[in-house]
Amino acid sequence: MNNNVNGVVDGESVVEFSTIDPKVQELINAAIKVRNNAYCPYSNFAVGAALRTKTGEIITGCNVENGTFAPSVCAERNAICKAISEGFREYEALAVVAYQETEFTSPCGTCRQTLSEFCNKNMPVYLAKP
Repeated sequence: MNNNVNGVVDGESVVEFSTIDPKVQELINAAIKVRNNAYCPYSNFAVGAALRTKTGEIITGCNVENGTFAPSVCAERNAICKAISEGFREYEALAVVAYQETEFTSPCGTCRQTLSEFCNKNMPVYLAKP
């Protein structure tokens, strides 16, 4: 597996959007759309996430910052908390969308811990740019 995911299309770790499964495209598009709702006045770094449940629903979340010294609410955790509050406990896939010029944005450590508690360890996580 290529762990050097830097945005270069290699056909395995990084692929063109048009070549991926339509269900994954739908998930990424939902994350792109919800990213527009991000509240990030401190970092100016908007992130959107979309979580597909085992029953096919897409639950979205965006990052929400505030002035505390505690971690803000990341998009991934926002989507998981929203899914749990709506009664969904099993998930198929997650898409995370943010913009960095030369890299993709992966979940932070706090989000990874949350994902490890609520998601199957083999659940795909798709990283994309808007």
